[in-house]
Amino acid sequence: MNGAVRALEVAQAAGTEICFANPGTTEMEFVSALDAVKGVRPVLCLFEGVATGAADGWGRIRGQPALTLLHLGPGLANGLANLHNARRAGSPVVNIVGDHAGWHLAADAPLASDIESLARPMSRFVRRVGGAGTIGSDIAEAMSAAVGPPGGVSTLIVPQDAAWDDVAGSPFPGTREASDGQRASGLEGDALERATRVLRESPSTAGLLIGGRLDAPSLEAAAAIREASGCRVWVDTFPSIIAQGRGVPAFEAVPYFPEQASEALSGLETLVLVGTKPPVAFFGYPGGRSTLAPDGCTTITVLPPHHDPAPGLLALAAALGAKPAAAPTGGAIEIPADAALDVLGLGAVLASRQPENAIVVNEGATSSLGWGLHAPNAPRHDVIHLTGGAIGQGLPASIGAALAAPDRRVIALQADGSGMYTLQSLWTMARENLDVTVVVCANRAYRILQFELARSGNVEPGPGAQSLTDLSHPELDWTRLSLGMGVPAVRVGTVAEFDRELARSLQEPGPSLIEALIS
Repeated sequence: MNGAVRALEVAQAAGTEICFANPGTTEMEFVSALDAVKGVRPVLCLFEGVATGAADGWGRIRGQPALTLLHLGPGLANGLANLHNARRAGSPVVNIVGDHAGWHLAADAPLASDIESLARPMSRFVRRVGGAGTIGSDIAEAMSAAVGPPGGVSTLIVPQDAAWDDVAGSPFPGTREASDGQRASGLEGDALERATRVLRESPSTAGLLIGGRLDAPSLEAAAAIREASGCRVWVDTFPSIIAQGRGVPAFEAVPYFPEQASEALSGLETLVLVGTKPPVAFFGYPGGRSTLAPDGCTTITVLPPHHDPAPGLLALAAALGAKPAAAPTGGAIEIPADAALDVLGLGAVLASRQPENAIVVNEGATSSLGWGLHAPNAPRHDVIHLTGGAIGQGLPASIGAALAAPDRRVIALQADGSGMYTLQSLWTMARENLDVTVVVCANRAYRILQFELARSGNVEPGPGAQSLTDLSHPELDWTRLSLGMGVPAVRVGTVAEFDRELARSLQEPGPSLIEALIS
């Protein structure tokens, strides 16, 4: 066998089932190897940002690494924005980036570049394969680093001669055993003791902030901690994935705007962190500050970011002697009377119609606020958030989520402006016949930028500033864009139309798109 086949065999043995690919000449050996290694499913993406975002979505649902196959430095560069999101979420992603044959690098061919420098900011593990003889152990280490803990992005740079050279018929190398540091949960006993003491003795000035992969048991443990101690509890503004819906404890998220976040956290003297880091403002504003907790507030890290928060929350609940809190009963969702569709009407219809155990990939930005109000009363579901803030994640992550959980309906709640970043995702949804309902919130604007422009102190933005936040000249026609990619699409403008078309889409197999005109 050659090096490419060996690499895929090792990756498969380590738990990889899928490869999101946009290959070129230097990856042809891997393209052929995907026929030889039947257990790794190839999925073609028409843009590298789709491949990396899909791998992130797969990793958030499965907790297992997905591969990407990318073409040299420019291909990796095209995928960096969604690798940034994956890095912030601690998602297990392994990039295989082809490079020129080792003896050809000195020629400085047109596509040659410093791939290591491109990869390093978004990757917790970067390695250049030295030859076919080490490719098995190299990818085993990349896989292990991606799983962690802490989990994250690994990038393996494979010169083409390392992929095409034969590998001796030595015994299969298997995967590297995780080190003690990786095998451990990351739970610090001293921090757990200090956190327990402060929550027990000073609950009125202590808070708990949780982040990462927040499944229902983790949230139930947090509710038990709140019940036992009386402390306040928040979740990160954008956790990587969180369970929601009827019967699942819900907590306030740290507000997006810094003045609101500082007000919410006021009065804290101690903040206990589980699976996250101290909260900071997304941006700096004149006269503002980076930290959101009050001056003098002490932080205690029970578990750092990119570690499963469940062990820390369960241990903290046990140390407090907490008993299970009563499950929230939730309330009814009232769909407004038929009228022009607005943010609140869209949110109410979606929350009432979404099926049990759905996966909602939320890149709706300002248009998702109505859905956020009703989501705690919707059927149980999981939400993938835009953890890193780099827009263009929603549609690709929906691909990965749908492939990772083919028995669950995926709903992509997608803002129109950010959806244009990775529009090519629709083609892959159609090609793979994925059960994804795309709801495009068409407000014809970069609305969040309009908010930020108003906050910047410009009392009356001029025509030049306004033009950079407006998407109405010309209007984006999402129905035609979707049909051109092979995904059926309709346009709706009223509550009744959206209700009817959403119900239809959720009952039919395969992908479909609803362009929701937001008044």
